Amino acid sequence: MNQADPEPPHTFRNLNLSKPLWRALDDMGLTTPTRIQREAVPAIMSGRDVVGVAQTGTGKTLAYLLPALRKWRFAKHAFPQILVVVPTRELVEQVAGQVEALTKYMDVVVRGIYGGSSMQTQQMTLQEGLDVLVATPGRLVDIALTGTVKFKHLHTLVIDEVDEMLEQGMRPQLMNVLDLLPRKRQNLMFSATMTEEVERVIAETFDFPLYVTAARSGTPLEQIEQLAYPAPNFLSKLKLLEHLLAEPAVFQKVLVFAPSKRLADVTFDHLERAFPGHPTVIHGNKAQNARFRALRNFEGGDKRILVATDLVSRGLDIEGVSHVVSLDVPTEPEAYLHRIGRTGRAGERGAAVAMYTPGEEGLLVNVEGLMRRPVPRAGWPAEVAVTEELIAEERPQTFQPTVRTKLRETGGSTHERSAKRQKTNQGNRRARKLRRKMSGKPGRGKRGGRK
Repeated sequence: MNQADPEPPHTFRNLNLSKPLWRALDDMGLTTPTRIQREAVPAIMSGRDVVGVAQTGTGKTLAYLLPALRKWRFAKHAFPQILVVVPTRELVEQVAGQVEALTKYMDVVVRGIYGGSSMQTQQMTLQEGLDVLVATPGRLVDIALTGTVKFKHLHTLVIDEVDEMLEQGMRPQLMNVLDLLPRKRQNLMFSATMTEEVERVIAETFDFPLYVTAARSGTPLEQIEQLAYPAPNFLSKLKLLEHLLAEPAVFQKVLVFAPSKRLADVTFDHLERAFPGHPTVIHGNKAQNARFRALRNFEGGDKRILVATDLVSRGLDIEGVSHVVSLDVPTEPEAYLHRIGRTGRAGERGAAVAMYTPGEEGLLVNVEGLMRRPVPRAGWPAEVAVTEELIAEERPQTFQPTVRTKLRETGGSTHERSAKRQKTNQGNRRARKLRRKMSGKPGRGKRGGRK
């Protein structure tokens, strides 16, 4: 009697998913789950609150989307069953895109909302109905305040990149979001690092969660060749960067991290003069459309060099990056790992170059301690000139003493302090207002995309 061959171990067919999800995964060319997916999917399917600790690039987005979508059921109401909260608009687009790909054979409607775009347009879109909402916390609170979206039917909350949210000071908005949601729900949280502040949020929000961790097994660090160059100052670093990028056959697709938004622009201007049409730039001061366009051009190969701040070191999945260049050493060693994690992905080899001034050498030592491996040092190339010119951030700072005047002579400070006192409790009043708004009965509307 002929019997079908058993499924090989560790395929998506071994996970308790639905046929539409399996078909979508096949279309996406995905057959083997990553470690975080193998461990998180069954844990989430159990119904328990789950905390996942995994770096970007380990497949954590699918680790929470697959079980959440497996539990989705068609409903006539117009409000979300699944809410995914992420720190940046780029991540909103990325996660919403993953939902669309996974639900190719399902009648699921996904919407994404974020700041920097028309709130009125987003409200109109939400009123058409949805199943999955992906949002940044600030914009989510603003729209919830209008009563446009209600969460009575929510069964799954996902907070992704929570450590990044807390680092960006989003804790108040995140707490306001939690106040809007029904108490009976499943909480899922994913973070690259487990800090004390993350632990506090878990303690305040979760009920006896399961922890799943995807340690770097077969670590990507082993697939990344690292090198560090000592440099006297930032402008000398730019000269060295120009020298390295002059070999496009080697530096094919390069992500350059600058220490600030201003210096990202300075770096872009320098590279645009050296390699016209090759670089693009992205940071927080860029308009939303410009940021999306820069990412598309870099991902699609229209631009060889992307200059960025740490805005894109977390969460975004950019394929085929041959080199990551850091023009500084971050004060937090974990941030360095997030940067270089953009290369050496999906089994490919990658390379990372760091440039450090004497004042940053101690930070590089901290990075080496975290990785438990040294970063080889390189000598300064003889053909690259060194400049003694310093940028404003590197020049010695001079401070002028502040002359204080009597309050009765200025008259303004007392009023300013009084105004501040009046605003002290605005956060609590806003939370109460949000709860009142969300306590009303949900309206009914058309479900977007329904036939």
